[in-house]
Amino acid sequence: MTHSSNGRPSVVVVGGGYGGINAAKALDDVAHVTLVDPTEAFVHNIAAWRALVEPEWLDRIFFPYEQLLTNGRFVRDRAVDVGKRRVTLASGEVLEPDYLVLATGSSYPFPAKTEGPDVDSARRRFHAAHEALLAAQRVLIVGAGPSGLELAGEIKSFYPDKQVTIADVADDILTGPYDQALRDELRRQLDELGVELRLGQALSALPVAAPATLATIRITTEDGTELIADIWFRAFGVRPHSEYLDGGSLADSRDERGYIRVDEHLRVVGETDVFAIGDVSDADRDTAGAANRQAGVVVANIRSLITGEGELSSWETLPPMIVIPLGPEGGAGSLGDGVIDAATTAELKGRDMGSGHYAAFFDAPLKAA
Repeated sequence: MTHSSNGRPSVVVVGGGYGGINAAKALDDVAHVTLVDPTEAFVHNIAAWRALVEPEWLDRIFFPYEQLLTNGRFVRDRAVDVGKRRVTLASGEVLEPDYLVLATGSSYPFPAKTEGPDVDSARRRFHAAHEALLAAQRVLIVGAGPSGLELAGEIKSFYPDKQVTIADVADDILTGPYDQALRDELRRQLDELGVELRLGQALSALPVAAPATLATIRITTEDGTELIADIWFRAFGVRPHSEYLDGGSLADSRDERGYIRVDEHLRVVGETDVFAIGDVSDADRDTAGAANRQAGVVVANIRSLITGEGELSSWETLPPMIVIPLGPEGGAGSLGDGVIDAATTAELKGRDMGSGHYAAFFDAPLKAA
């Protein structure tokens, strides 16, 4: 086995999302860790909708990667070619680690995720979207999944006089393996907030105007109903970031959707020292919680491989758990046993949006919102 210059095995983590940062930090004491990401800071995407409606939250969602590791290093670069224990970066640097963790996540429409080159440009984009939202009276959200519901709740909680409409081709909100009781509770709260639902009808086309910008929006549903708005947001369209595998030795590890196939130990299928976690893997649903827990499994397995002790841990698919705030004090969720109410949702997520945890994780001072 090849070791790093300090005698410890080397680990490269490609991608600094939720799974990547947890894996990198947890291995920092036993391996020479290199975290690779093209951006300068971790973005706490869970709180992105809050930052849209209340820009003071921008001080609570960006955490520089340079603050993450004590012993390892952060390389701001993009992986352009990844093979078996070999990573070629856009700069030309080649990394050949003992263990490789692919944690490149997924893309999703702004502002739920932002992929700007630096924090300043991302902040400017948030501020521009916030100003456009302030100037709009009618808001259209396309997509009635968790992101669309959260966005609607945020807007109506902070700006109750705005007209908010959610449109989706599905017959109900929150498609997926969730109890109907959760949908019913969320719909009840959305109705109390004054959110209008237009479900079960496809749109003739998406608006021509760019999302999150001020513009006159006029589109129709397949039954001829016209939807009019001053701004719209796209709340659908997850795409795994695995394009760097094209043409390489791991290209065939992806499924038809672009997700990396993994075994029960979260190793890339057919590999022993290459792992994939989070949204880019096919292990489970695309959630931050799943990515965090998958990082724990991979960390345990790499530690076992380093020490030669213990059996490899296996990933078990999680029951359908979700917490959906509708503003700081509303929302509902399911943690596997019934529906949690608005007060519990606010305590678990809605008020803080997890910002305190990540400030502590990066040892960063938490600024008041």
